Amino acid sequence: MDKKFPICPQQDGVLVLRKPKGPTSAACIAKIKRQLGQKKIGHAGTLDPMASGVLLVLLGQGTKLSGYLMGGGEKIYAGTVLLGQTTDTWDAEGKIIVGVDASFVTPTMLEEAVSLFVGDTEQEVPPYSAAKHGGKPLYELARKGLDVPVKTKTVHVSHAEIEWVDLPYFRFRVACGSGTYIRSLAHSLGIRLQCGATLTELTREYSHPFGLDQAHDLNEVLATPEVFTERVVSIADALPTWQRIRLTERDATQVRNGTALPFCGEETDNALLEDADGTALALAKRTERSGCRLWAIDRGLWN
Repeated sequence: MDKKFPICPQQDGVLVLRKPKGPTSAACIAKIKRQLGQKKIGHAGTLDPMASGVLLVLLGQGTKLSGYLMGGGEKIYAGTVLLGQTTDTWDAEGKIIVGVDASFVTPTMLEEAVSLFVGDTEQEVPPYSAAKHGGKPLYELARKGLDVPVKTKTVHVSHAEIEWVDLPYFRFRVACGSGTYIRSLAHSLGIRLQCGATLTELTREYSHPFGLDQAHDLNEVLATPEVFTERVVSIADALPTWQRIRLTERDATQVRNGTALPFCGEETDNALLEDADGTALALAKRTERSGCRLWAIDRGLWN
């Protein structure tokens, strides 16, 4: 017989989770879903099993925020790299395919190589990744020994620095846009230095707009269901840069019917529309139709 878990009311918002190293992001979500009774649940921005750190768990109506959170700001990662080794997954969980002597690499060479991370670059997608080809994830093709097509994507890194060097290891920190593969940064550095490099440890320290200081350990979340509600960030607080507009009952009814509203409030592009009680009702974008400025409903947040 399955173990009985206390059931928490379905929440609407974001749980900032400190994902531990080891389990997949999906496994962490599954535990919260099962043990805390959160039937409507998802996440924004997958972390590899080897990685730890900030994982944004989306609950209830908060599941509709995925695209806005993933594309709305930077992420910060800190990682450790081993020089002189290349694996098939580009991280320490893969099979070693090349090993060379990297003793010729100097701290100065490292500094120069890491500085080249900054800016817009074409990044090769790891062969063991969830990116798809012909409707199938690349990792499925790789695991079957099939040819994996080379895919590239444009990524942006706004800041990169080295925290410490203890060759053949070093640790770096980067601030980057959504969708950046940190494994690819390490792999490309190994190619640039002509010695190979493997990511051995990775922590996501920030995923806009939340940092590690706001994150809750998975085990603590599961062990204390009585305070789960207090740990959930509201939809409004998950979108701190968005203007909040409180609607009248009449306007709220129009929004539920999908009707755009006359533009009001601050000169911003995005707004969170709330009903008369302050409950998040819809995500709206500024638009213009027939010479009139309007708030167009981009995503409804009602059941």
